Amino acid sequence: MARTMTFQLDGAEYPVSPVKVDRKKLYGWSETIALDDEGRECKSVTMDESGTFIIPPGGLGLGLLSPDGLWVERSSLKAVREDGSDAVPVPSSYAAPVQLGAVVDADELYNYNITSVYELDGAEDLVSAVGDKIFTFTYSYRDSFEGSSAFVLAAQGALFLLTGFKSEYEMLALTEAAVIDELEEEEEVSDELDFA
Repeated sequence: MARTMTFQLDGAEYPVSPVKVDRKKLYGWSETIALDDEGRECKSVTMDESGTFIIPPGGLGLGLLSPDGLWVERSSLKAVREDGSDAVPVPSSYAAPVQLGAVVDADELYNYNITSVYELDGAEDLVSAVGDKIFTFTYSYRDSFEGSSAFVLAAQGALFLLTGFKSEYEMLALTEAAVIDELEEEEEVSDELDFA
């Protein structure tokens, strides 16, 4: 069952259930399966650096080491910002009602890479309240130190939640137009090869 989140807009609360739109259902998918000479499926394994030991799936794990090479427990770590100050956790969007107040235009939405699309079930009343506006807020599935940019918009009688991150690219432009010089008359080309 989908979790329920609550939006606040114009003094009213709207409980909704986000249901992820599966991209495979929209666009389909393909996969490549490698087979051996007898038609059996090949499986990927890992080898150690020397190439003498085969490590089966599930045989590798991740660990955290200090600069001295000592094991570090994850519970002893703390999140900090670039300036060294403590990072402030972003609360889950499901823990408390989300205030819809900030509105962006379509041009601003186009500056984001959308990574997930959710259809909001139970949002019939909110569809008319949202209208043709695009609301934005910071989305976090669970309490974490980094949230995603989120957008709520209505389309064809349904309400959608889009999450993603801003594209960090720079627009390039020519400062002055290039001028093409007139081509000089080409010299006659000799048929002889010159290797000098």
